[in-house]
Amino acid sequence: MAFTTVIALLLATSSIVVSQNSSSPSSTSVANASQTSSAPASFVTNLELSVEDLWDLYVGPVSTFSINTTVQPTPIPSSSLIPPPSLYYPSFPTGQQVPLQSKNESWRFPKTFWYGVAGASYQIEGAVKAEGRGPSIWDVLSHRVPGYVITNETGDNADNNYYMYKEDIARIAALGIKTYSFSLSWSRILPFGSGPVNEQALLHYDDLIDTCISYGVTPMVTLYHWDLPLFLQNSYGGWLSEKIVPDFTEYARIAFTRWSSKVHYWFTVNEPIVFCGFYPLPENFFKKTDIPKKQQPYFCGHNVLLSHSAAYRLGKSINSSLSISFKTNGGYKIPRTDSAADAQAVQRAWDFQEGWFANPTFLNGDYPPNLKSHVETFLTPFTDAQKEQINGTCDIFAHDAYTSDFIEAPESGIEACIANSSHTLFPSCYNTTKLYANNYWAIGPASDPGSPWLYKATDWVPAFLHYMQDTWKPRDGVAITEFGISEPYEELRTNLASIVIDPLRSAYYRDYLSAILIAISEGVNVVGTLAWSIYDNMEWSQGYSVKFGIQYVNLTTQERYFKASAFEYVNMFNVYQEK
Repeated sequence: MAFTTVIALLLATSSIVVSQNSSSPSSTSVANASQTSSAPASFVTNLELSVEDLWDLYVGPVSTFSINTTVQPTPIPSSSLIPPPSLYYPSFPTGQQVPLQSKNESWRFPKTFWYGVAGASYQIEGAVKAEGRGPSIWDVLSHRVPGYVITNETGDNADNNYYMYKEDIARIAALGIKTYSFSLSWSRILPFGSGPVNEQALLHYDDLIDTCISYGVTPMVTLYHWDLPLFLQNSYGGWLSEKIVPDFTEYARIAFTRWSSKVHYWFTVNEPIVFCGFYPLPENFFKKTDIPKKQQPYFCGHNVLLSHSAAYRLGKSINSSLSISFKTNGGYKIPRTDSAADAQAVQRAWDFQEGWFANPTFLNGDYPPNLKSHVETFLTPFTDAQKEQINGTCDIFAHDAYTSDFIEAPESGIEACIANSSHTLFPSCYNTTKLYANNYWAIGPASDPGSPWLYKATDWVPAFLHYMQDTWKPRDGVAITEFGISEPYEELRTNLASIVIDPLRSAYYRDYLSAILIAISEGVNVVGTLAWSIYDNMEWSQGYSVKFGIQYVNLTTQERYFKASAFEYVNMFNVYQEK
């Protein structure tokens, strides 16, 4: 049968079922499916396919790296822990006109305040086919969809963290970092997204968590960071279908049952605003859907809320002491002018961004008004039982907060936009800009051109933290679970001495953490921060061209080097945290 015919058949079928019999694979399954007794054997349509067949049919060949066994950590040379001279930390202008308090040297991060670094499975692990991992949608997006990743790069090898995690944990511990947030690969643990469990994946994450603990590093686990198992997308449409709720809940059950005695902090999903925005996925590569394109993100969000809340309730039933939340994202929203229209646009921005997921989980189990008036035209409303299930299912307000934006109403007006579904800003009907209204100044220094949404706007952080606490009133405080900046044109640097000097990123962390000190002094319960990221990695559609890491990774040799920003980040806590 021709390759294209097989793909068309598989994408068209709606009756794909995972075989539950992993110990007795069909004779038509390839050897890889039965090499390990716990490896999934096959799924069934009118064809019978193994995990290896999924790779062959949907993804194609993948690359591998020369390091393909777990690397034991080596002593961290003392020379690599020497910070750079202070002259490498130039001051950057704040770029804003709102007066800030001067820093008070008596301010402190509480002793209980946690600080660390974050990474995500597809972005750092590599080893995409190792030990039974099934393909995710990102394996298809990077391999099969031309230009989806602008550099046509993949996560096949990434930072090879799957084999070098011991070294990575040893390095951050040597620097003084106390917390490591990482995500599990759903398609490693459940190669088809549901059904047979891959025991080798569980053993890998067992050791990753145990290694963190052995170095005195607190592990924090995210269940889902965008790498949806391909099988689920092509079986029923992934997050577009309510069928994902029991599959995600079962995945969460496996993780909570296995690691809840060792991991206290859990995040169910990372930035649903973003990954729901991936929909619609590129046509002809995934299962087709009849849901209109502009409605698909909201179907996704609906099912994310049901999945998250079910996982939260389950996790608490397994271990009531767990801290469980999800990570939302967005920037502080500032009206560009003092007009009533811009004030209305700001409220729409909150409702269509943070409020989309925060209002249901922190306030009342349902969408904020501006968003609800849109989605109720095509989504079945949450039932009273569902609202009760969703409400109260985040312990921390965990926010990935990188920057700030000026918000303004569309030129044609908000009401005209709402009434015109073909408007480019529909349905949110607000516009964002980084420029002040009365002059040509930007909100702050720009990051790399590959991150046009990101400027250093740290002076707005105290107001942002107050808004999060006052609006959503989280039980256990606010945490900044990702923050960082891409150093401009870092990818063009070839000399190690210039690569590791990142003055904008260093200033960003110093000033952002100073702003958090202000907020804490004013009574905001900020409980922790996670720098994005542990090192340069596969930044999704930007590939490896945009750098966010506080460590540089030579992707040819997989050698790691601390950047200046790593020392600036840790030093802020060395100086300002209560002992």
